[in-house]
Amino acid sequence: MFTALVVIILLALAFDFINGFHDAANSIATVVSTRVLSPRAAVIWAAFFNFIAFLVFESHVAGNIAKGIDAKTVSLLLVGAGLMGAIIWNLITWYYGLPSSSSHALIGGMAGAAIVKTHGFAALDAKFFIKTAAFIIVSPVVGLLLGFLLMSLVRGIFGRMAPRKVDRGFRLAQLASAAAYSLGHGGNDAQKTMGIIVMALVATGKIATVKGKAPHVPLWVVLACHAAMGLGTMSGGWRIVRTMGMKICKLQPVGGFCAETSGALTLFGATALGVPVSTTHTITGSIVGVGTTDKLSAVRWGVAGRIVWAWILTIPAAAGISALTYLLLRAFGVPG
Repeated sequence: MFTALVVIILLALAFDFINGFHDAANSIATVVSTRVLSPRAAVIWAAFFNFIAFLVFESHVAGNIAKGIDAKTVSLLLVGAGLMGAIIWNLITWYYGLPSSSSHALIGGMAGAAIVKTHGFAALDAKFFIKTAAFIIVSPVVGLLLGFLLMSLVRGIFGRMAPRKVDRGFRLAQLASAAAYSLGHGGNDAQKTMGIIVMALVATGKIATVKGKAPHVPLWVVLACHAAMGLGTMSGGWRIVRTMGMKICKLQPVGGFCAETSGALTLFGATALGVPVSTTHTITGSIVGVGTTDKLSAVRWGVAGRIVWAWILTIPAAAGISALTYLLLRAFGVPG
């Protein structure tokens, strides 16, 4: 049992690394595409703020993830199958350069394995899953509106200044906005893997639970998950960086600042509420919102449409992969 637990924890940290790798684009695409930082400097900058996010945010999201599935249903096989569903889907979307949600891949993976194990939906926390599903729409819309409003405000204030002077000022400001967004990314996304590791610890009796309350998240879990995500971010996912930073719409430093700031504000709010939102959805909405302040044709809607399809497919695809993984492992005699 101890060996199996260690394997699951390592698999969870591997997912966290891939999450950072896959979602590096969320943190650095705008700052790279506006040429404020080189790609290497940008990933180091983002990874640092990904890691220190644990000093800023409490573990509300991790606790909610951990109680998203009935503790009596959770087993190491279920957790492992759920992680495999999320990892495989993440790698597929990375290969095709699609910025899908690692968060929803993970949630879908866990749900798929739980549904197959219990032959139904009874083990799922309906309130948690409904709130998560609602934020598939809420987070990009909030990001879009904030991006549009902030960009409009900035244009109203600085519109009469020389473009070169505005550009120089916002190149510096974008360092701060990129840092804020990376904090929000680390604060929300790393907590999802924390929740999965806590789920495995609960399944093996290493952590006690109280019905209706989120379980405690040990400090070593917090540090390990933030470190894995930071290392993944440093590896960078350049295929998705190109899609996010260059293909949706063309950004200048002022636009990059507005997109990152809007995305960061959305993530800060969601993390404070304990809602596991998609950082991918959030920053994409913010970039589109900034782009539409110029004109609707400034946004490449064909690219945006491909991204939306990836969003729609993520939860069912990851759930399907994890369900199949669970059934295959059970067929080979793995207990669970």
